[in-house]
Amino acid sequence: MTNVYDVPLRTLTGEPTTLAPLRGKVVLIVNVASKCGLTPQYSGLERLQERYADRGFSVVGFPCNQFGGQEPGTAEEIQTFCSTTYGVTFPMMEKVDVNGPDRHPLYAELTTTEDSEGNAGDVQWNFEKFLVDPAGKIVARFRPTTAPEDEVVTGAIEAALAA
Repeated sequence: MTNVYDVPLRTLTGEPTTLAPLRGKVVLIVNVASKCGLTPQYSGLERLQERYADRGFSVVGFPCNQFGGQEPGTAEEIQTFCSTTYGVTFPMMEKVDVNGPDRHPLYAELTTTEDSEGNAGDVQWNFEKFLVDPAGKIVARFRPTTAPEDEVVTGAIEAALAA
């Protein structure tokens, strides 16, 4: 893989895409779920989107049903839930596997990144976050219980935006 921008993806509506339109921006990639105890993190993710979008930042959500079956919905159900419950405006991709033999190629690359304690490997749960700099380099990994607006996350976003 050259970088995260080149990985073939599909939008939540099934259209082929990549992250190439976000090249040159700071991107926070998050595996999301609608029926998880961490689902309220959607609010924080949307606030990050609103706070930093005009500075060259975007959240990108990847629904995943691998953790307790907490994203069972169809693409339409996920879209409706995200827009009506949390007012999500950031891009949402199709449902993917983030671990295991069917792990999406993007997550195969993302999971090689270490967290703040030096641990790489499988995604632990819904709402694990990966920060990508404008050049497409994965620069930070935040485990699921780290809130989107935690100062460790916003500090990393600010640093990537300033670089």
